[in-house]
Amino acid sequence: MGVADHFHANLRKQEQSNPPGGSGSLDERVRRESRFKQFLSRPEFASLAGTVMVFLVFAISAGNSGMFNLDGIMNWSQVAAYLGLISVGACLLMIAGEFDLSIGSMIGFAGMMVALPTMYFHWPIELAIVFAFVGSMALGALNGYLVMRTRLPSFIVTLAFMFILRGLTLALSVMFADRTIISGVGDVAAQSPLAHALFQGVAFHGLFRWFGHMGLVKLLDSGEPLVPGVPKVIVWWLGLAAVCAFTLAKTRLGNWIFAVGGDANAAKNVGVPVRRVKIRLFVLTAFCACLFAVLQVCDIGSAAADRGLQKEFEAIIAAVIGGTLLTGGYGSVVGACFGSLIFGVVQIGITYTSIDSDWFRVFLGLMLLFAVLFNHYVRSRVAQSR
Repeated sequence: MGVADHFHANLRKQEQSNPPGGSGSLDERVRRESRFKQFLSRPEFASLAGTVMVFLVFAISAGNSGMFNLDGIMNWSQVAAYLGLISVGACLLMIAGEFDLSIGSMIGFAGMMVALPTMYFHWPIELAIVFAFVGSMALGALNGYLVMRTRLPSFIVTLAFMFILRGLTLALSVMFADRTIISGVGDVAAQSPLAHALFQGVAFHGLFRWFGHMGLVKLLDSGEPLVPGVPKVIVWWLGLAAVCAFTLAKTRLGNWIFAVGGDANAAKNVGVPVRRVKIRLFVLTAFCACLFAVLQVCDIGSAAADRGLQKEFEAIIAAVIGGTLLTGGYGSVVGACFGSLIFGVVQIGITYTSIDSDWFRVFLGLMLLFAVLFNHYVRSRVAQSR
């Protein structure tokens, strides 16, 4: 919610604690809001409505194709989870009034920071992963520092870093490996108990085997369940989203994020550390991009110089579909997760239908336009009713 929404929420609490007619009753000009209007004013409303609509469309067009079987659910949930990792970071940064267009390039660069030291310098993969996280977060801090120091639009600064990181990824991979795709990382990760436990394969395998023996999950001829577990990227996504949603809604840092996005000068005047908040959010987006890269490299087993292409735009689209305003000061982590879910369902769901997959980008653009117009309409109506 934005600053205005927090004000109205506090006003409603005060109204409930001071009943009409009492000595502390509110001015009669203060209008009570219905629960329905409160729901409409939530940033998640449009994305929730869009999610329901998308599910209904594919339930009708692909209901008997296996899309909503357990293995189908895991397929589109995994796509949504990868996007969800970076859309959560992008959402918080956009609420604070900034953009990071280097997210996609950071994915490719971080993947190479794992693969090159592991495969060509024979580092332990755990050390390479730590190196990738530290390097990515340092670059994120540099992004934020340059934005705050130069006062240039974050669009310009991160656009420059998008090209710099993409070029470095390509140049370094050719320089050290003489190729742009480095494979074999997955085999190394499988031999590392820590890397395998955190970033590779599935979680809850034992539980799904038990489901299989109970007849709740189909079994293969080998006796293993058809769906061996929950991909770890989904676990990471849900965990990261829960932490960020709680931080945004229930902590002082969350209030600061809304404040700096609503009016940075006013926030600074009341003591909010605007520079520190924004730099931390740039670090968070870099962390999310690196986490995406590490999970992808360990799961697929290779790193490639072109990984993460256009992911920065997909993350922004998911956040906007989720109700985050491009102008800052308003948005929701939960909404961004719904936006990512819509993306995953549509991208994988099209393959279960007779629709040409080339229409996917068209649908994504239409969803973006619909979300922006719908959010603007709802907020205008709610503001008028107040």
